[in-house]
Amino acid sequence: MFSLDQKQMEKVVSGFQIPIKPEVLTNIQQLMSITEPDIEEVAALVSNDIGLSSAILKIINSPFYGMNRRISEIKQAVMMLGLTTINSLVTAIALRGAFEGEAAISLERFWDDATDVANAMTFLGQKVKSEIPVDMLYTLGLFHDCGIALLALKYPDYKDILIEANNSQTNSVALEEQHYQTNHAVLGFYVASSWNLPKELCQMILIHHDNQAIVAASDKQQQLALAVLKAAENLTETAKRYQQSSDWPQVKKEILSILGISEEDYSDLEDDFSELFDA
Repeated sequence: MFSLDQKQMEKVVSGFQIPIKPEVLTNIQQLMSITEPDIEEVAALVSNDIGLSSAILKIINSPFYGMNRRISEIKQAVMMLGLTTINSLVTAIALRGAFEGEAAISLERFWDDATDVANAMTFLGQKVKSEIPVDMLYTLGLFHDCGIALLALKYPDYKDILIEANNSQTNSVALEEQHYQTNHAVLGFYVASSWNLPKELCQMILIHHDNQAIVAASDKQQQLALAVLKAAENLTETAKRYQQSSDWPQVKKEILSILGISEEDYSDLEDDFSELFDA
């Protein structure tokens, strides 16, 4: 397992605009640290933030989340979904609003893409929900590329790196290392760690571009979550831009094997997701 110590992290993130964890998330995490958290207190804390509570209700009532009934208030959501899920959703939503400033790319479009991947992971998560929490998948979907936003905020030429990576049909990690001596996976790992996300989630963010590590992972839950991420990225790319994600042809066979689905099954999932996406 690849890891970074504190000195290494401080060195690679020096000079970057690291988003501060919002107070509401800190307060929720404090409440969650109690042996028996007060559900009503957590619900009240979230409900007091109208924007946050509205965003949570929008997510869990979306067709991607697969709820059997409509949820109309946060207390109801907490009771039905549990504190862990609400905490994960608060974290994911807070992340999007934490990056501010002039960037080399459209941050609005970037977060829209990240949200689409998170939705696709939630959709796929319904197929594997007995083995991995769906809320963890949503958080991973939104957080996994957040380092891209940091690079875009720091470097005016970063868009050129993304264009070059896209034209060569490769991920941008090697090009980022070449130009900036760091990459968005490492930066994302640092943000997730500083926001006190679970260690296993931070680790997945760090290695999500290492296809060999994914296939060889000994932690089966981690491997499954990363396989869902790869499949979700392709679902999103197919639905939005009518093309495969850059590394899908190379990893497709292994990813479907990890997920335990056939190519025909996955093709059906592509059709179902596209229908939901266009709805």
